[in-house]
Amino acid sequence: MNDVLKADLMPNKDGYFGNYGGSFLPPDLQKLIDDITEAYLKLKDDPDFKAELNYLLKYYVGRPSPVYFAKNLSKNIGGANIYLKREDLNHTGAHKINHTLGEALVAKHMCKKKIIAETGAGQHGVALATAAALIGLECDIYMGEVDIEKEYPNVLRMKALGANIIPVKSGLRTLKEAVDEAFMGYLKDPVTQLYAIGSVVGPHPFPMMVRDFQKIVGEEARVQFAELTGKKLPDNLVACVGGGSNSIGLFTAFLDDESVNIYGVEPIGVGNKVGEHAATLTFGKPGMIHGFKCYLLQDEAGQPSPVYSVASGLDYPGVGPQHSYLFDIKRVNYVTASDDEAVDAFFRLSREEGIIPALESSHAVAYAIKLAGKLANSKTILVNLSGRGDKDIEFVIKKYGHKYGI
Repeated sequence: MNDVLKADLMPNKDGYFGNYGGSFLPPDLQKLIDDITEAYLKLKDDPDFKAELNYLLKYYVGRPSPVYFAKNLSKNIGGANIYLKREDLNHTGAHKINHTLGEALVAKHMCKKKIIAETGAGQHGVALATAAALIGLECDIYMGEVDIEKEYPNVLRMKALGANIIPVKSGLRTLKEAVDEAFMGYLKDPVTQLYAIGSVVGPHPFPMMVRDFQKIVGEEARVQFAELTGKKLPDNLVACVGGGSNSIGLFTAFLDDESVNIYGVEPIGVGNKVGEHAATLTFGKPGMIHGFKCYLLQDEAGQPSPVYSVASGLDYPGVGPQHSYLFDIKRVNYVTASDDEAVDAFFRLSREEGIIPALESSHAVAYAIKLAGKLANSKTILVNLSGRGDKDIEFVIKKYGHKYGI
């Protein structure tokens, strides 16, 4: 495998992963973003910063999260054995806490007073509100009105943690609009605030910074899988892809292992027409959004198209620049799962393993189920179970429960 895949060699100094990434911002704002880049590059190698973060990841978050063999699910499928990286067991219930703690510590070291961000499913918002409370920072969370109603349990958690929830009323009132308004909020005072972006998207250095904080997922999983199975590597990796933080977190440790097949699962929603899905790499083309280049679902004028997914955390029209690069060089196979497949996987994992997954993670489980059925039982699949489904349970039961005897 080409050495350029190695995480420590990408992005380049200008924030590019191949043709994607970079930073396209007004000069005054770019200077402030450059300050964040400079601060992060110093902190990431600082022993005291690393010790502080590692302490919190171990004793506060509960890392390492375990790798679990889904014995019942694997037996019932009758194909490859499925293993789950249990990020749902982290404090706050998802992988998001890995990078929000890192971002909050960066903000503290830069003497910022507030961290602000967008959220879709609410997991990033909860994790950031948690980190802000712990570190002693103010916290503003921008969230679309549609997602506020859909993910209300997480809204209550954020309020309990002391965060200020700012409803977004524009456009489709979902994740893309929340990002738009969070950026506008940041622009009002970029000196005392830090935008703690929720995925491996945005202008440089955010795709790199979030990736670096999330790569612990794959680093742990690599060691744990070998210990659990006696095999050096899994045959396949599967993770859902919206912006792409949980998937890059798992994939990074395995990118140079040619024997490992890697699958990123996008939401095909309810169809392949505009506004029916958020499958960016499947249907998009290179474009620009929120200050960086990536694959983008866009109209003829190059503006972001409407998107949809049953999983609020996946309905973003862009995708991380590193995912865009990995798509171009064909290192990762980007595939899809529908709403119905994700909901079915939600109930199946719940009832066969006693694990209620987030709807985002259910897309990965759905594809793993399909993939396992095509493979011999000597093969293995490692899935990043990126979050738990507490936030989704009321919505799922209300909308789909009748189909599952509820």
